[in-house]
Amino acid sequence: MAEQILEGVSPTRMDLLDIRKKLILAKKGHKLLEEKRDALVERFFDIIDKKNQLSKDIDGQFKDAYLSLIQAQMILGERKVEESSYLTENIGDILFETDNIMGVKIPNINAENLKNEIKPSYGFFETCSKLDDAQVNFSHILKKLIELADLEAGVKSLAVEIEKTKRRVNVLENNLIPKLIATRKYIEMQLEEREREDFLRRKRIKAILESKK
Repeated sequence: MAEQILEGVSPTRMDLLDIRKKLILAKKGHKLLEEKRDALVERFFDIIDKKNQLSKDIDGQFKDAYLSLIQAQMILGERKVEESSYLTENIGDILFETDNIMGVKIPNINAENLKNEIKPSYGFFETCSKLDDAQVNFSHILKKLIELADLEAGVKSLAVEIEKTKRRVNVLENNLIPKLIATRKYIEMQLEEREREDFLRRKRIKAILESKK
């Protein structure tokens, strides 16, 4: 299969210099994109590991929280537990920001303004300790759920950017760079052929001139 060359290229020294410069830039770009891809992949799997571990922690805490909630419902009744839930105070606001990883903008959820400890707003004499446990457990889970959502957003953003970077690496590696190399070889061969023809022409002219002397 014949190697493809770039269209619109003339076999001249000027075009040869231009192709050599483009080839150098393409190889540098390919190397940088490979480094970016590898760094993004490494960060991607780091976040995946954190997300998986956090999911396991949340699953375990959910079991404890729901157990306390069910026990509170058994003691107080579902209606009383539901009425008490309406008395929960505001825990603060979350902020949406962006992080920058290797030039990739990733959404970030800032939960620093959320309260770490939430005091029950309902009366202690009308409730039970299991309801207190459920509230504490669910308040702790909330911050971890926000952290999990933050990690999942990072995973999605990195996955999209990794795919884009892989496509660019493949285009350079399998298309542009081979074409530049083939075009360089083509121009070099054409110039060498011309030089040989010029050399033979000058040699014949010299021989003709010497024979006439």
